[in-house]
Amino acid sequence: MDVVHSLMVDRGLFFILSGSSARKLKRSGANTLGGRAIPETLYPLVWPEVTDFQIDRAIQNGMIPRHYMVEDATKRLSGYVKVYLDEEIREEGEVRELDAFERFMEVAAISDGEMLNYSNIASDCGVSAKTVKSYFQILYDTLIGYEIPAFRKEIKRKIVQAPRFYYFDVGLANYLMGRNSLKRGTDDYGHAFEHFIMQEIIAYKGYNNKRDTISYWHTYDQKEVDAVIGDAKVAIEIKSSEHVETKHKKGLKAFKEEHPACRLILVSLDPITRKSGDEELIYVLDFLKMLWNGDIF
Repeated sequence: MDVVHSLMVDRGLFFILSGSSARKLKRSGANTLGGRAIPETLYPLVWPEVTDFQIDRAIQNGMIPRHYMVEDATKRLSGYVKVYLDEEIREEGEVRELDAFERFMEVAAISDGEMLNYSNIASDCGVSAKTVKSYFQILYDTLIGYEIPAFRKEIKRKIVQAPRFYYFDVGLANYLMGRNSLKRGTDDYGHAFEHFIMQEIIAYKGYNNKRDTISYWHTYDQKEVDAVIGDAKVAIEIKSSEHVETKHKKGLKAFKEEHPACRLILVSLDPITRKSGDEELIYVLDFLKMLWNGDIF
């Protein structure tokens, strides 16, 4: 890194440096090119990059190129997890019991898209809550997972403050949970569908340098919105139903009561995009096109 720094200063050269072991660099005291480097994140494939996009394949396999391109990505996902554990975690030296960390990754997958409860996860893994928090930090530092914070502006209803966790790719979460054959209409498909849409929203924000925050809203009386953009600029509910019903809009309606200026969107597999009262009901493929065209936020 010192050589790179020198070449940048003395010769005016530019570099693209790739890698995911930022923890090792920080610990070793390496030159991190402060003030000269611009960190960027390369996400899994996104909708505009896939010419033969198939929604069910994306939701099952995820969008890592080698995984999306095959019918059954199970073996490749297995190899991916083992390489991550061996090359990233073992070499990091941060985890004494690799078996315990592997169990943690499976339990974290159960919490994928859910509010984090460190005590419950610790109990399931047989380690302390402090250890669980350190394990999550490893996932974040090695870019394997990320948090979605809770929307914190409380108006009328009391709201939950715990963050949600997502693995960086839905295929990884599916593999760790053993969701090998997702079927439309099932709860497992619904969870994976929500994860995929959140994955696209996160990538769109990152690639377009959007400063809008992404959070979620959940009240103690069980009203919920999956994604809130900015300060209640847009509220997005994600449902895998092929026919939108009134019950699917309850969270958006409750959010509208407290944030009347908010744009309301429900993304689903219902093939007819339309307006229904205050809510925009958008078919998933139409939503992806609107998102990447900059028509959502």
